[in-house]
Amino acid sequence: MSFTLKKLIAYLILPPGIFILSFLLVYLLSRKKLVRFISLSSALSLYLLSIEPVKDALFYPLESPYWDKKPESADAIVILGGGAYNNGRLKPSSYRRLVAGFLLYRKLRVPLIVSGGASLGSIPEAEEMRELLRAFGVPRDMVFAELRSTDTAQNARFVKEICKKLGCKRVALVTSAFHMKRALSLFRRAGLDAVPAPTDFRFEGRYNLYSLFPKYSVLYDSSTAVREYLALLFYKLKGLL
Repeated sequence: MSFTLKKLIAYLILPPGIFILSFLLVYLLSRKKLVRFISLSSALSLYLLSIEPVKDALFYPLESPYWDKKPESADAIVILGGGAYNNGRLKPSSYRRLVAGFLLYRKLRVPLIVSGGASLGSIPEAEEMRELLRAFGVPRDMVFAELRSTDTAQNARFVKEICKKLGCKRVALVTSAFHMKRALSLFRRAGLDAVPAPTDFRFEGRYNLYSLFPKYSVLYDSSTAVREYLALLFYKLKGLL
């Protein structure tokens, strides 16, 4: 059995491949038009969201404006949390943002503001981020934590309060590239001169045969992009963008 065939079988028997095959099986076995339509549509949608070219097509409009953005100056660096588990440990997006913010701090040597509250009684993610930055060697008086926010709009509002106390007007905003458009709009609406410092890019742009195989990691990324588009629509309808 060739290496490619082994990989193909693995992709088909693991999610989302197994679900795509299940929907196709329902389509082939059912005689009801509605069931056939729903099952075929579900299989096609799930497949498209699980392959790399479609994932990249979703991320390109969100990330491409920020590919070459590197702030040269700022009064402070703001790092937005990207999620944490119930035990307070940071999720991968938060780690990537934290490392990017720390590297930018080593260049600019300005105060760091980490922003992110807690959900369902868990530990605020900004608290974990602050402790990690201190472990990295950042002085205690250079790290400030905003622990109350639960969404990007609150990130902007509560960080503005800290910036006012510190006398900061221009901030380098560190967040995932796909989240930057929404974050920049809300921070600027809050009255801060925010400049992008993107990280955690998801667009790849290079493909091979395996790029057309459905993968769970790609489905997860595509879902993240779709969720970001829904968030942009939500804030737009509320008049916040």
